[in-house]
Amino acid sequence: MKHPIQQRYSGNRRNPLAHSISSALAGGVLLLAGAFASSSALAQDQATNLDRITVTGSNIPRTNTETPSPVQVVTRQDIDRSGKTTVAEYLQTLTSDGAGSIPKTFGNGFAGGGAGISLRGLGAGSTLVLLNGRRMATYGLADDGQKVFTDLSTIPLDAVERVEVLKDGASAIYGSDAIAGVVNIILRSDFDGVILRGSYGLSGDSDGDAKKATLTAGTGDLVEDGWNAFFSLDVGKTDAIKISDRKDRKWIGTGDLRRWGIAASDAQFLSGAFLNGATSGGAGPNGSVFDDRNVDADNPAFLVPLPGCQSVTNIPGQTDASIAEDGCLYDAAQQFRDLSPKEEYVNVFGRASFAYGEGGEIYTEIGYSKKETVFSNTPSGVSGSWGYPGGPVNASSGPGAVVLGPTHPDNPIPGQASRLRYSAWDVGPRVTTNTNEFTRFLVGTKGNWGEWGYDTAYLHSSTNLVNKRDGFLRYSAVQCALGDPACAGGVWRIGDNAGQNSQALYDYISPQIQANAKSSLDMFDFTVSRSLMDLKGGPLGLAIGTEWRKTSNSLTPQTYTDVGDIIGLGYSAYDGTQNVYAGYVELSAPVLEQLELSGAVRYDKYESGEGKATPKFGVKWTPVDWVALRATYAEGFRAPNPAENGDGGLAAFSTARDPVRCAASPPADVTTNCGARPVAIITSPNPDLKPEESKSYSFGIVLQPTSTTSLTVDAWEIKRTNEIAQGSTADAIAAGSVLRDTDLINGIPGTGTILAVNTAYVNANSSRVRGIDTDIRQTFDVGPGQLEMDLQWSHVLKFERTEGDNTVDYVGTHGNCDVTNCIGTPEDRINFGTTWKQDAWSVSGVVNYISSLENKDRRGGDYLAFYADGTPVEKISSFTTFDLSGRYNITDAFELNASVQNVFDRTAPLDPTTYGGVNYNPLHFSGAIGRYFTVGAKYTFN
Repeated sequence: MKHPIQQRYSGNRRNPLAHSISSALAGGVLLLAGAFASSSALAQDQATNLDRITVTGSNIPRTNTETPSPVQVVTRQDIDRSGKTTVAEYLQTLTSDGAGSIPKTFGNGFAGGGAGISLRGLGAGSTLVLLNGRRMATYGLADDGQKVFTDLSTIPLDAVERVEVLKDGASAIYGSDAIAGVVNIILRSDFDGVILRGSYGLSGDSDGDAKKATLTAGTGDLVEDGWNAFFSLDVGKTDAIKISDRKDRKWIGTGDLRRWGIAASDAQFLSGAFLNGATSGGAGPNGSVFDDRNVDADNPAFLVPLPGCQSVTNIPGQTDASIAEDGCLYDAAQQFRDLSPKEEYVNVFGRASFAYGEGGEIYTEIGYSKKETVFSNTPSGVSGSWGYPGGPVNASSGPGAVVLGPTHPDNPIPGQASRLRYSAWDVGPRVTTNTNEFTRFLVGTKGNWGEWGYDTAYLHSSTNLVNKRDGFLRYSAVQCALGDPACAGGVWRIGDNAGQNSQALYDYISPQIQANAKSSLDMFDFTVSRSLMDLKGGPLGLAIGTEWRKTSNSLTPQTYTDVGDIIGLGYSAYDGTQNVYAGYVELSAPVLEQLELSGAVRYDKYESGEGKATPKFGVKWTPVDWVALRATYAEGFRAPNPAENGDGGLAAFSTARDPVRCAASPPADVTTNCGARPVAIITSPNPDLKPEESKSYSFGIVLQPTSTTSLTVDAWEIKRTNEIAQGSTADAIAAGSVLRDTDLINGIPGTGTILAVNTAYVNANSSRVRGIDTDIRQTFDVGPGQLEMDLQWSHVLKFERTEGDNTVDYVGTHGNCDVTNCIGTPEDRINFGTTWKQDAWSVSGVVNYISSLENKDRRGGDYLAFYADGTPVEKISSFTTFDLSGRYNITDAFELNASVQNVFDRTAPLDPTTYGGVNYNPLHFSGAIGRYFTVGAKYTFN
């Protein structure tokens, strides 16, 4: 059951409680007209005996709590009891969040440093995030180089009053591009006093220290003084946790999965292994070269290890014989990679409001955030493949291969230019530092004009992000330093001879590189609303609004990537501007006491020419006081963003299965060649893209048999057509749009390892997502205290994607791996919470459950990973954690609080397929970190 804010109007006299709630709503509970409608009604002199309630999803004040649309209200208590310290961390625990969400821990992704939510698994770019009912500038880096999204980490948690999640798909009120739904983060709208908070967090392994302090201060009373102003300052620092800090936490702390039955050749985070009879692989810390002498169809080139493995590897027990047979194994993730990044941030939010006339108000909001995120990853290899606007680059074979020159002192085959495989541990880790600044300014006014209320505002918001990278290798410099004895930068010695290199050489082959990203949003909106007439069930409400917004997004390519000169680093760049004009009309018609109809239509016109009207309709029938049935229908519309049809392009990395190589593989190498392996995905913008369109449906029942019991069950479906996506990797492989290595299987043409896949952004035929949401809440009075219980359960019935004549379903599997991180699509996510309150005490517990996944790319598809004995890794186990928190008010002004996340120290299930975490699924991140403690205090100055 939703928990909307209630407002009571009592003639000319202002009720202080009603006024304070009204002021809170003024900051943005509703988009555009809704914020005005509630406060303007307060200013009216006409007496009414009705309770007026404002609920997200409508701009018209109501007389009951439940609208036709399903809305989940997250209270401040819900956030506090979870122990989460940021808005993003909490929202990504919602059961309606799914594949495509962007965790802060994925520091080596295109959008590293950002955090986004993906309702219904349709992608962060299809979820509209609002702050106080209005949009925010998007994060500077598009996820996967394509998906423009709103970064949740710029919002100061202490200023959050509540979050309202509209879950029935596109909204004709908030924006037709809200295909998956709307997340409205509502901050305080007024405050008088001073609150100081502080907290300190530490994992059970005594790392990942998180320090945070918040100051919120305000003064003035809008009624008594005619004004109010306040600000909230939020500062924090979190230390990195390295993979090596979890080396005793089973598979979490190592890339070497041999102890759990997976061969070294199939562990994607273990370096150095020889694959396919030593015809591929071998990027170890000592290096290996291909012996290309006497090569023919029956005698392919094979890898020869360079000496010195035992002196540079971190895996003991390797012998000359095992190195010659299997390669020099090297756990690079354990030595160099972060499990979670280092973060430092400051967030500021301020608001001021000034009363004028009868019910008039001028208001302004400011926001500023600066965050630096540092993520360390494994060293670069010297070979591989990647892409740039000129096409794919192949540094593994052919004329572009990186080689040890014939006279290089470390070349074991004198006189031959030997193709090299080498992990540049001597250069050090690849380190990405993102520094992001976010600004927001809003000024508006609202008031009354006769029977009409109005609200109008101007908003400017922007981000400026600097992305710096160290430890990456410049392709041309590497070719020179390894292949040319007269190279101006010097000769690069490798393996156990790397100690002979100078710093000048490393500066030459590995310069610091940089990209700059900017986004901006300018928006003007105007809304009017009024009651038209009385119907049998209440007043007929009308709201009319218009909106103009201009968005721009630009990303300069990383240094040298525009000419394909950084080894293994995907190219991403875009530049574009959109002007959008929109208008909408909404009606709410309680035609009978038991029957309410609602409708809205919005027209969005893009400067590029696209335009479309998107309607929304709702109905709610209440046969008896404690039962209500509700249903909605809505349409959505999203034009291509600059990353999809503008200037630029993308070269990224994902995992994919190669059916050609699998079919040709000898039995001894089936596990290696049939599993999903890393590949480069080269994607081009498409100026001919059509807008996405969607249709969404919901049908639900609301039961409230007692004042302490509520149950809502909502079935929903979203169908998206002309879906803008990267062309299917599997289809591109089947069509032969790939770049392959020369390591043919048994000399069969076209069977070399896939290095790169060529695709373009396309309008896929359609996606259809269907599920059921359940929300149960119960309160008991037990002795001197009170017990509150709640359960949210999201069950996904279908997640189908259709391209041409081919339809696949991803529910309960590891797909869709073309979506961020290869997280998968679990059928069920459940959160069960309890809170016990007694006098000054409050204790809460939350159980989080995520169902198991079939380790396949789709239902009925192929397994994505195998054990060493050839049997498949059939599933990723379900995962359950328990979080505990408590609060104690020593005095009315002083509160102590504490929380423990993952109380029972559950370890995340082994997941050898995802690339978002080392052997664990990003959905199970708390199981990678382990038990985590936080203690804090809050003091209120009177």
